[in-house]
Amino acid sequence: MKARAVMTAAVALGVACSSLAADWPQYLGPARNSTSPETGLLRSWPEKGPEVLWTVAVGIGYGGPVVKDGKVYLLDRDDKVGDKLRCFDLSKGNELWSFAYDAPGRVMFPGSRSVPAVDGNHVYSCGAYGDLYCIDIDTHKPVWNKNVWKDFGGGRIPIWAITQCPLVYGDLLIIASQAPEAGVVAYDKLTGNIAWKTPNLGNETYVSPAVVKIDGKDHVVMVTSSTNRIGHPELADALGNIVGIEPLTGNILWKYDKWRCHISVPSAVDAGDNKVLVVGGYELGVTMLKVEKKADGSYGATELFTTEEFGDQTKPPVLHNGYFYAQYGTNNRNDGLTCMSMDGKILWKTKRSPQFNKGSMILVDGLLLATDGRKTLYLIEPDPSGFKPLASAEVLGEGGTGAANDPLASRVGGSTQNWAPLALSDGKLLIRDQSQLKCVKVAQ
Repeated sequence: MKARAVMTAAVALGVACSSLAADWPQYLGPARNSTSPETGLLRSWPEKGPEVLWTVAVGIGYGGPVVKDGKVYLLDRDDKVGDKLRCFDLSKGNELWSFAYDAPGRVMFPGSRSVPAVDGNHVYSCGAYGDLYCIDIDTHKPVWNKNVWKDFGGGRIPIWAITQCPLVYGDLLIIASQAPEAGVVAYDKLTGNIAWKTPNLGNETYVSPAVVKIDGKDHVVMVTSSTNRIGHPELADALGNIVGIEPLTGNILWKYDKWRCHISVPSAVDAGDNKVLVVGGYELGVTMLKVEKKADGSYGATELFTTEEFGDQTKPPVLHNGYFYAQYGTNNRNDGLTCMSMDGKILWKTKRSPQFNKGSMILVDGLLLATDGRKTLYLIEPDPSGFKPLASAEVLGEGGTGAANDPLASRVGGSTQNWAPLALSDGKLLIRDQSQLKCVKVAQ
């Protein structure tokens, strides 16, 4: 299969889209913090659950959608063939166009991995094998493409492939390579030319870059894992790193070198007041850092606390009114939805009643919309005094060909594996399982 662009008749005729919709243009939303600025969220649902406006078939995997100007973008995947960037109409769900390229291959927990980013007239995506594309949303053709792994000396692909959600920062497109010759890389977003790159920052990681404010200035924060011996029994033990980077130059501003999580996935969280929160799964918990400028003008990171009683295996926590909410379900722990204060005090856990495990959450209009990692969508009032569900409904499907054809992944990760990030625009929640993408009405 050669690289190709496909345009449907709907595009040729022109598709009307709402200019009132709040965009969800990147991983974790407009501000990359799992928060939507929209209002008017429904406070209750019909007995049968919220209305499903449309459903489309998708390939297996964990890649989530983004939305801009009434159009939905999803990087889909067929492991036998490659990656396919697909564009849908938010209102009706009809596919408007797609662009595909060869990138065959399969890893444990097969299928799609990442969330695209839309900026101006371009959509950026990074596939499971490191293929980074800039696609013109008007012509549906590539403007430029690179490979974030092979271009920097990468050999055997990481055991769970490349899991990168691109970050647009001004004129730059920032992404982590973690190949031997590069850590984080910034490209000119219009040309693909390299603006800067850091040295390799440590062990393999599945974390995408985040932006936090330190003394009012942006720092790009990157997290690398501690040593993961799965598939690499020869590796020596080494702790992971949490690194602050100057976004326009790539200069490393500070580093914390005692992070312990051998498979890091969630991005860092800006906790305010120069604090950075990083969570992991696998019973390894959370670390809170304080970053401060020293007398000589350099920065230093101090650990405020670490606790194994709070964490999240796949997503960063949601911060609301000074409290963190996360799904702390791991391979050997079932703490469910968990609430933690800014100083690391655990306030409550749902554990198995109800169970939350690797699902996705977003904050909108003062409420949480959360999937539980399996079939159920919840509407929750975030409250440090206790778990306060307002509504719930089974929206997602069971299993999928990924779980069925990967017995080890199914045994470790369960039969559903509905872990993809959510997106919200114009009161429409985009949610997917292992075979379908659904648009659910959650606002008036």
